[in-house]
Amino acid sequence: VIFSCIECFSSLKCFLSLSRFQACVYFASVFQAMSCGIHYLASVFMAVTPNFICGFPGNVSSVLLHNSSASSIEDIWTLWTSTENYIAVQLENGEIWELDQCSRSKREVNLDLAYEYKGNKSVFSCSDGFLYDDTKWKSTVVTQWDLVCDREWLAKLIQPTFMLGVLIGAVIFGDIADRLGRQRVIWFTSTGQFVFGIAVAFTFDYYSFVVVRFLLAMVSSGYLVVAFVYVTEFVGIKARTWASMHVHAFFAMGIMVVALVGFLVRTWWVYQIFLSIATLPFVLCCWMLPETPFWLLSEERYEDAQKVIDTMARWNKVSTPCKISELCSVQQDDLASGRMRDDDTSSTKKHNILDLFCNWQIARRTITVWLIWFTGSLGYYVFSLSSVSLGGNEYLNLFLIGAVELPCYIIACVAMDKLGRRNTLIPFLILSALICVLIMLIPQDFNILIILANMAGKFSIGVAFGLIYLYTAELYPTIVRSLAVGSGSMMCRVGSVVAPFCVYLRSVWIFMPLLLVGIMALLSGILTIMLPETLGKPLTNTLVEATEMGRNKKSCSEKTPPAHSGAALEKIEMFGQERVSTDK
Repeated sequence: VIFSCIECFSSLKCFLSLSRFQACVYFASVFQAMSCGIHYLASVFMAVTPNFICGFPGNVSSVLLHNSSASSIEDIWTLWTSTENYIAVQLENGEIWELDQCSRSKREVNLDLAYEYKGNKSVFSCSDGFLYDDTKWKSTVVTQWDLVCDREWLAKLIQPTFMLGVLIGAVIFGDIADRLGRQRVIWFTSTGQFVFGIAVAFTFDYYSFVVVRFLLAMVSSGYLVVAFVYVTEFVGIKARTWASMHVHAFFAMGIMVVALVGFLVRTWWVYQIFLSIATLPFVLCCWMLPETPFWLLSEERYEDAQKVIDTMARWNKVSTPCKISELCSVQQDDLASGRMRDDDTSSTKKHNILDLFCNWQIARRTITVWLIWFTGSLGYYVFSLSSVSLGGNEYLNLFLIGAVELPCYIIACVAMDKLGRRNTLIPFLILSALICVLIMLIPQDFNILIILANMAGKFSIGVAFGLIYLYTAELYPTIVRSLAVGSGSMMCRVGSVVAPFCVYLRSVWIFMPLLLVGIMALLSGILTIMLPETLGKPLTNTLVEATEMGRNKKSCSEKTPPAHSGAALEKIEMFGQERVSTDK
């Protein structure tokens, strides 16, 4: 145990040893990632459907539910435990109505108010609206626009349409960030999260609400994608794994904020405003974040890159900052020698998605990786969205579901460096499947055990979900690495779109979502056995090398140019971590 603690501390020490400039940029950037977690899970309380019944035409004189009577509907909600029961009301004009959730019946014979009635009834639709139980929530979007009965499907589209915006936003803003720079996209998306977040609270109908939430999803997803790239390009090699992994931790903290604000604020539009202003400090200072030297160099903006490096030097108290002109001359020499070695490959083949299926070994690897991405996202959101339906205190449940992620990323970082990527991924995927089965076997009245098991399921799927980012990048060669990670991320977004529909299957069978997640996790875990281990192995440059890493002699019939030296970028990265001895 002592040695394990020492190893964990030594790994964490690399993360905590960031230079002053990198630390400020990192924590400023990932702080806004909380808003992504906030908006992704905000609908669990915003779109909740409370108990409701059909409205009635007139004023009530008495209410009856079985043998319990009251003078108003508000007094009867605590006694109404089943939606199959109707409520009998007598109006001041003597009429007696039986109120169901989606219809109402008027008794033809108005005798003394009794719950059982065998006479004739006239059935009417709910033309006078609905009455809602407001003991927990004063107002939700469901009660605001009557998204019940024949309009229930509109309420069920709220989260899937948001996740569709997440998918589209990741694609659009990821491309824009490569074209216009990370800094501009971070400015726009962080400001957009605040503006659209506030705008959601002031939408005037359901359709404007969905459209604005869709735009909010796009900018939230765009920020999260670009933030990963942004912090990775500023953080040194030693801390890169920890830094990128713990962006997820701040996302989880956003989920915890949702639980806290949901507990304190019970009106949906006020709740939305409080969630949106939670990260206002970042919006006010995000314009101070610099562009990354990596992107500036890729765009040949050497003077701007030199300004950023000089700023880093002043913050980190480095006495001899590096010069871009010297580094670029080294890189140009490397590129020139590369061209002389391989003049016949000047017209390099442009790679596409089909290169991920160039032979059976790579194709099997791609299918497995895509399945893991999909399963990780599906399980993550199924456990998160289902937490409010586990019984007990739904706010505490969601808070714990978010809190359990914080240690899981530390475990993932340590395990993937000590045991290996594959050897960590396999047991946690299979463990997720076993936990799904365990939850199905726990009696429904054991709420505490069910909540603990769900936390364990979220923990195990969180480890797998966080690990797959780095593992995918290491499984594929340089020429298709971005394509592989991008396509995997796309499958992740598909899983997030499917997850809400999977949760809705609880109405068919309460364990249906867990069954689907368990099957997918078990299948993914078994297929992962066939993937190669990448711990301690150099990154591959060609599809031939990637195939050989899988111990398959088949190769792709192509010739790829040698990888050019990235001397300039590597020296800048080393400079970012450098300190003079007097600063220690």
